[in-house]
Amino acid sequence: FVHLHVHTEYSMLDGAARLPDLFAEAERQGMPAIAMTDHGNLYGAYEFYKGAKSHGLNPIIGLEGYYAPQGRFERRPFDFGGGFDEGTPEDTGAGRGKQSYTHMTLWAENTPGMHNLFRLSSLASLEGYYFKPRFDRELLERYGKGLIGTTGCPSGEVNRWLQAGNYDKARAAAADYRDILGPDNYFCELMDHGLPIERRFRDDLLRIARDLQLPLIATNDLHYVNATDADTHDVLLCIGTRTTMDDPKRFRFDARDFYVKTAEEMRRVWAELPEACDNTLLIAERCHVEFHEGANLMPQFPVPAGESEESWLIKEVEVGLHKRFGEVIPDNVRKQAEYEVGVICQMGFPGYFLVTADLVRYAKENGIRVGPGRGSAAGAMIAYALGITELDPIKHGLLFERFLNPERVSMPDIDMDFDERR
Repeated sequence: FVHLHVHTEYSMLDGAARLPDLFAEAERQGMPAIAMTDHGNLYGAYEFYKGAKSHGLNPIIGLEGYYAPQGRFERRPFDFGGGFDEGTPEDTGAGRGKQSYTHMTLWAENTPGMHNLFRLSSLASLEGYYFKPRFDRELLERYGKGLIGTTGCPSGEVNRWLQAGNYDKARAAAADYRDILGPDNYFCELMDHGLPIERRFRDDLLRIARDLQLPLIATNDLHYVNATDADTHDVLLCIGTRTTMDDPKRFRFDARDFYVKTAEEMRRVWAELPEACDNTLLIAERCHVEFHEGANLMPQFPVPAGESEESWLIKEVEVGLHKRFGEVIPDNVRKQAEYEVGVICQMGFPGYFLVTADLVRYAKENGIRVGPGRGSAAGAMIAYALGITELDPIKHGLLFERFLNPERVSMPDIDMDFDERR
């Protein structure tokens, strides 16, 4: 068995599974892989990837995303019709039967899929944020390649329709997701933490799976590592909802089963549906992602045809030196500029300077107040020539090596101030 529905410490004030403890427990239990599916974000993806690898685990990068059935730009709650008998974790509080979002579990099958998941998550924050970062059908269609999805927890759209008493709409929603992601990439997610809401609609959920030929997947909605962590997690929820442990009406999980259960425990729960546990291993075998460490992530500056970033930087610096010093450029200035350009090209940073100069130039041309530059970048003659800074470093005895040292490769760091109003 592999845990595929996991809320780490990156599910802020809801997930209490700290990464080192999570990996140690999964390794202790002999599990081959583990997933992360934090609420609405992927901020922990790289740390999770590195940590899982160090423990000999296959890291499955996923997301429990917030899906807006009404579209990510719509702010009015979506009305499912009949009211829901019980609240579930992450209820929007929009009113009985009305929700501003539902939940959807997604995993990246491969590296391009992980990049698509990053894009989907980013746009959910930038364009769909309303209570939570929300994505919609259009984003799922655009970035669904390389992703595996499920019907989700009791707060998923398919489950919400079942809770509202509308089987046909639930089936239609599941069919739609299956068509978007592909028949082999959409699973019927089953949970059992002893909660009535999970068991009451299970028969209908299994009926949908049979009707649409959806493979089953068993998950434990993992929010902490050990069973003894339930009380700590309870305190965390109180902080997140600004209530106290003494409040009888506070939001809480009505079970204490949200921990890293063993394979034996999970297979005992799903003894009648063993394929639901088998398929967790199938997902673990399918999902493999890589972070390309050491890649050059410098922005590519668009240069004229026939030019490279290096050749264009040299020409831009030459033009800038004449603007600063006139027709005849002093020998010591030219020597320093040529030395700096050589270091920058050798370190692979010409695009960085062209982009920064472009930002400053745009600000000045459009009446946006911009500072004269500060910090060690003021020691660079080419920054002065490109108009990034307003200080002659030779005249003031400033050192370029304080800014960039060819013997110690590090990213350039130019401190610029722009008017916050624009």
